[in-house]
Amino acid sequence: MPPWLLWTALAVVSWGIWAVLSKVIGDALSGEQSQALSTIGLLPVMVGLAFVKNVWRGGERQQRGITVAFICGVISALGNVAYYQALASGAKAATVVPLTALYPIVTIALASAFLGEKLNRIQAGGVVMSLVAIYLFNVPDEKGFVSGALAYAVLPMLLWGVAGLLQKITTNDISGELSALCFLAAFVGLAFVLLWREPVNFNAVTGKTWTLVIALGFFLAIGNVAILLAFACGGKASIIAPMGGLYPLVSVPIAIGLLGERVGNREISGIAVALLSVIALSVESKVEPAMPKKEILK
Repeated sequence: MPPWLLWTALAVVSWGIWAVLSKVIGDALSGEQSQALSTIGLLPVMVGLAFVKNVWRGGERQQRGITVAFICGVISALGNVAYYQALASGAKAATVVPLTALYPIVTIALASAFLGEKLNRIQAGGVVMSLVAIYLFNVPDEKGFVSGALAYAVLPMLLWGVAGLLQKITTNDISGELSALCFLAAFVGLAFVLLWREPVNFNAVTGKTWTLVIALGFFLAIGNVAILLAFACGGKASIIAPMGGLYPLVSVPIAIGLLGERVGNREISGIAVALLSVIALSVESKVEPAMPKKEILK
């Protein structure tokens, strides 16, 4: 099993837990407040990354890699804020969630255009199946999907899609660990801006909410670190992005076990299609030559 597949699996698990935690927090905090306070959960992960052996080793394009990783973190964090705010704005979750969950389409298109990534036929089928699975997981009915409120979800979808491409680019210049550290550092800087824009009444934040929001940041951080390490191991953005979007495979069982939610035929079908897509996406071509790193985005 290729290392990038193992790291991507860890990201799926972490993001699956993150998705449930964000739902449990509900309206206890605004989108900006959730994003800002969840940064506390990033700090232990960042400390661990800072002490990884050779994390600071230099390279010809280290400065570019660090800059791109930081910009990527800002874009991803803004995507989170836009997502939380879209849900808090009155738009239906049945409309917002499905479109944002399809952000891998943006990453796939950009990776094909800028990185020249090619997929074999089996992997291409896996991409299609993964998008179908994401659709089945998130869209309760076609009426909700074509609602005029889709505009609320366009911004986070685009931001997350661009971030997926930048995550791959930064690991071409620096290590996955350093990429992750710089990526998460952007979240910390943005947190101060968000708290300035919307201060938190800390006396009104319960112990339960503190626990949930810190865990929210921790699992979000672990997921992003895992994705960056998957890219650093040679995984393609056009494969890892749709595979990472299958985190409902983890969220659904947790929601059933802890929240007492029920699933229908759509969710069951989504699970089956998602498992098939993972198998297809992991089938690597033995004859396809790898693109030399130095030729990528010179």
